[in-house]
Amino acid sequence: MVAMSRTATAALKTLGAQIEIARRTLGWSIDDTAARLGVNPRTVRAVEHGRPTVGVGTAFAYADLVGVRLFGLEADDLVRARRLGEETLALLPARTPRPARTALDDEPGF
Repeated sequence: MVAMSRTATAALKTLGAQIEIARRTLGWSIDDTAARLGVNPRTVRAVEHGRPTVGVGTAFAYADLVGVRLFGLEADDLVRARRLGEETLALLPARTPRPARTALDDEPGF
């Protein structure tokens, strides 16, 4: 597993809390939510606790199910943001060139 930064950990915990608040506001139990989402109740709890082992697709599907806005955007705005990202990526080179080596690269570090 990748080492988690403070920012990534905070983001996972924040999303988890928002999802749990939305689930509780809807009056859904963990078991009911798991059935609606098609996952195990442990997965529901893992998302709500911000555990990094849960797949991002599962977390996003859960957020959508309970009405949590992803990236602070409404559904239509999220689609527009995705299209803008795709258009931007289409303008970038397919490969990222390696930086040119310099004589200093061969020097031992201090």
